[in-house]
Amino acid sequence: MGTGNSLEKFIKENRRDFDSFEPPADLWNKIEAGLDQKTKAKPLKDRVVKLKFVLRIAALFLLISTIGVVYINRKTKGSVDIASINPELAKQQSRYASIIEYKREELVQIKSQEPQLYHEFSTEIAKLQANYRKLQRDLKTSPNQEMTLRAMIKNMQVQADVLNQQLLIIQQLKQLKTEQKNEYKGI
Repeated sequence: MGTGNSLEKFIKENRRDFDSFEPPADLWNKIEAGLDQKTKAKPLKDRVVKLKFVLRIAALFLLISTIGVVYINRKTKGSVDIASINPELAKQQSRYASIIEYKREELVQIKSQEPQLYHEFSTEIAKLQANYRKLQRDLKTSPNQEMTLRAMIKNMQVQADVLNQQLLIIQQLKQLKTEQKNEYKGI
């Protein structure tokens, strides 16, 4: 409150000096014009803010669209049309893929009876599949795609052979267990 009293005191003491100055006649008109400009500028400011918001949304949409196009493009470039390299090798690759799938389904059947054996067999096949996937990735950039494709098919042949051997071992194991049961019952 001390500041208000000192201001009031100052005004009272210097009142004559204040009254001696007359404000310009158009002062209120200038003040009013200034207020009109601020009122008119505000909607323009709002439009600028809205425009910035719309531009941000458009930029975000453009960014998302670009990412989508790059992703689709990468997926498309990622796969190589094997049939265009060599149609006969493509048929072999397809045939081996179905054989391997069938053999793997047979192998899964022992999972509950022989989990340790299943794990060992699966580990061996997983190593071959990892090698196959590497060849598949290399196929895109290989200077000799047909040779890489032949290596992929050779890998699939080995996978099929290993699966056949594993299934043969399982069959022999089952047969041995059956014979042991029969001998045990006979004693």
